[in-house]
Amino acid sequence: MSQFSTMQVILPNEYQIEYTTSRPAHPCHQIHMVDYFWQRDDYTISTERTRLDIPVIHRFLAEESYWAQGRPYEAVVRSINHSICFGLYHITGEQVGFARAITDFTTHGYLADLFVLAPHRGQGLGKWLVQCALAHPELHHLPRWLLKTVDAHGLYRRFGFTTLADPQIMMELTRA
Repeated sequence: MSQFSTMQVILPNEYQIEYTTSRPAHPCHQIHMVDYFWQRDDYTISTERTRLDIPVIHRFLAEESYWAQGRPYEAVVRSINHSICFGLYHITGEQVGFARAITDFTTHGYLADLFVLAPHRGQGLGKWLVQCALAHPELHHLPRWLLKTVDAHGLYRRFGFTTLADPQIMMELTRA
């Protein structure tokens, strides 16, 4: 038996396509492949993966962020491949921001790796990234969202995020 299988991809408009995957066929495998776009002034947010500038994302995360210092390039690529990604682009085509949502599309969402490059800050673009992620047609219904932040509590409170009401029910496993 081949290690490859053919699966159906269910799209929101009920068009069905087939593709080949190295994963075994399973009825739970549904790929969300619709690209969404939001436009505001000289900026666009897109979930289109082909537009992502991976070197820009990696450089910021590994060199400038406090939460992902030293993250390897391969880890950035793998995290992008397993998330819904939101690229923020200037009218010039340059990628100037990023965020990603980790989710099961039903019960939980986790907002991660959100940033706006320094020359484009102060224009509400971070708020707009959060707004677009939370309003995404495949995510807006999620009953619980989580995130980690050291310095942006005020930003996220505007969208209803709070500190954990019952932190003792949450647990963490940290691996080196």
